[in-house]
Amino acid sequence: MDDEARYEAVRSRDERFDGVFFTGVLTTGIYCRPSCPAVTPKRGNVRFFPSAAAAQRAGLRACRRCRPDAVPGSAEWNARADLTGRAMRMIADGVVDREGVEGLARRLGYSARQIHRRLTADLGAGPVALARAQRTHTARVLLQTTALPVTEIAFASGFASVRQFNDTIREAHACTPRELRARGRARAATRPREAAEAAAGGGGVELRLAHRGPYAAAEVFGFLQRRAVPGIEEVTGETGARTYRRTLALPHGHGVAEVRERADEAGGGGCGGWLPCRLRLADLRDLTTAVQRMRRLFDLDADPYAVADRLGCDPLLGPLVHRLPGLRSPGASDPHEAAVRAVLGQQVTVGAARTLTGVLVAAYGKPLPAPDGRLTHLFPDSGTLAGAPLEELRMPGSRRRAVRAVAAALADGALVLDPGADRDEAERALLDLPGVGPWTAGYVRMRALGDPDVFLTGDAGVRHGLERIGARAPDAGRWRPWRSYALHHLWNATLTPPPAETGSETETAEKR
Repeated sequence: MDDEARYEAVRSRDERFDGVFFTGVLTTGIYCRPSCPAVTPKRGNVRFFPSAAAAQRAGLRACRRCRPDAVPGSAEWNARADLTGRAMRMIADGVVDREGVEGLARRLGYSARQIHRRLTADLGAGPVALARAQRTHTARVLLQTTALPVTEIAFASGFASVRQFNDTIREAHACTPRELRARGRARAATRPREAAEAAAGGGGVELRLAHRGPYAAAEVFGFLQRRAVPGIEEVTGETGARTYRRTLALPHGHGVAEVRERADEAGGGGCGGWLPCRLRLADLRDLTTAVQRMRRLFDLDADPYAVADRLGCDPLLGPLVHRLPGLRSPGASDPHEAAVRAVLGQQVTVGAARTLTGVLVAAYGKPLPAPDGRLTHLFPDSGTLAGAPLEELRMPGSRRRAVRAVAAALADGALVLDPGADRDEAERALLDLPGVGPWTAGYVRMRALGDPDVFLTGDAGVRHGLERIGARAPDAGRWRPWRSYALHHLWNATLTPPPAETGSETETAEKR
């Protein structure tokens, strides 16, 4: 995409490119999202940037009208498995804030200089600037949604000092932190219904989780509801107005996340652009990490237009895609949890896997300091499961051994499922473990690692879906690089009666 094509996207206010690039207006000193409703600037006054951090580095401040810092992330980072894609996923998860650039380099296996050079070439900013832009967004959210003192917000956002915090806010927003907070209160006053809902929710940080294009909320919430594990997850309400809640084990403490289904997005045709979210965190330093984990769970950085362009023209799969626009491929809020749950789900129905996981949570999970509704535990950590007898689980001994093997590999670092993990290496490490075959490794790659191009040929529900549309497994080659989304379309095509989403019949016998 060249600059002339980008300018045409800006002229047409095309929301498909929000987060893909940013528009800098040199005469006003601001940067915007492509869909900004303001008057389109003249071509000669515009410069384009690949990231918000690059625009800030050029001395531009965020537009007050379109708030470009709040756009969905680029779907490119989910699809790319190279150094830049892996680094961006780790930076989004807060690795630079917690461990610094050296920690990021150690996780990626490259030198800090190599990472800086690659990110600057691809995004116009290095890891420090990218993390700084993310901290600035976190600070704005806390200033405008909480009553915390400014000093506390500075450190909760990841800044090293109050002075650095104040200087950054002035640079990014052309105002002081207190002035930015006042703007947020003025904006909230224009949305009394949302303010009332936030007050009734009992506190926490209220957020809008933005997404790109149509979002099949009914199907995503249904997918999560069918798999909700007692003690760590719950879904309440009727279709169109459901609330998904779950516990989170975070770097500095625990949290409870709550995401609400918007009625105008039910059925897949809505283009409202966001899902309401409330986060209750033991330590606000975990805000950035918690937000990114919920974004991955709900697959909010996906590009439904690119998926539809590829899959919608297929003669067999196309009708499903057109019937259900905006279908997502849900990820996982905790990759370690997803891996263990994938093993528990081998050769059993979704309901049976949910029951088994609930027993595991009750027996080995860490209790919350106080129950939060029906949420009572955090998912068991890998170290605990690696040495657990698992006698409470009514399943074959070989599967118990597989659970312990996966947990031990995660605990000792032999298996890495971090956001920036190398997907091919992770899959090979999984397949080397006893009791783990292609279905489990593929399912973990799709959900825990967010790979958009996984196809589970051994899955019973997939086979039924292929039969329903008259397709065969080799036809999936036409659906690259979005086969994970094709898989979800096939699963949804067989929901009446519900499919038995299971592993291949031979998987657990592959490695005893």
